[in-house]
Amino acid sequence: MLIKIAGFILSEVPYGESSKIINVLTEEYGLIGIMAKGAKSIKSKNRVATLKYSYSEFSIYYKKDKLSLLKSADIINPLKNIKSDIILISYVTYLAELANQVMKQSNGDNIYNDFIKGILKIEEGLDPLVITNILEVKFLDCLGVGFNIDSCVKCGTQKKIITISPDAGGFICEDCLTNEYLVPINVIKLIRMYYYVDIKSITKLNIVKEEKQIINKFLDNYYEKYTGIYLNSKKFLKNILGY
Repeated sequence: MLIKIAGFILSEVPYGESSKIINVLTEEYGLIGIMAKGAKSIKSKNRVATLKYSYSEFSIYYKKDKLSLLKSADIINPLKNIKSDIILISYVTYLAELANQVMKQSNGDNIYNDFIKGILKIEEGLDPLVITNILEVKFLDCLGVGFNIDSCVKCGTQKKIITISPDAGGFICEDCLTNEYLVPINVIKLIRMYYYVDIKSITKLNIVKEEKQIINKFLDNYYEKYTGIYLNSKKFLKNILGY
């Protein structure tokens, strides 16, 4: 059947001299593969809208659980700021790979919406590290390894939360503290905010560098310990940023 659908191209695979298969993240159908015949050609009207990391609207002959066929494509947002900045491209490359892995392990309803909102906020100029960490926090539930955002992982109390530990698997209260590293209290508040915030509602981010680094390190360790996801794009991002 012929349908129109918005989506973000996470990856592409060459097919012959002038065609390719694009893997598109969508809200209604999840991750779908689309054959884009002739789209690699300079003369193709679909060339720009089918480039990797494009946010476009696709008119396709949809086939469930099979390769769909592209009829036409139009750009929704050109993402000019992202595509002109190697640092931002590196963030989006990682997020695209992460979203792809999350989709393979989950059918979470909010994956697409959160991902698109995050990409658009990076395009608007908001801090890409913070947006990336917010998405990482939100994706944990989809991966089935979300941590309890409101109480101590050891005793369950919601009072006197004093730090957060990837080894323990979440928040720790004052009474259960052993040798865990103490984080600033604002870090705990920020991680809760990352979990609950609607990304679309964010208009500015004023987070100090130290707090961002603590949260990012915690999430790196948590993902490594509990998700089993290891992405080369994350290693590259670490190297290019020097963290």
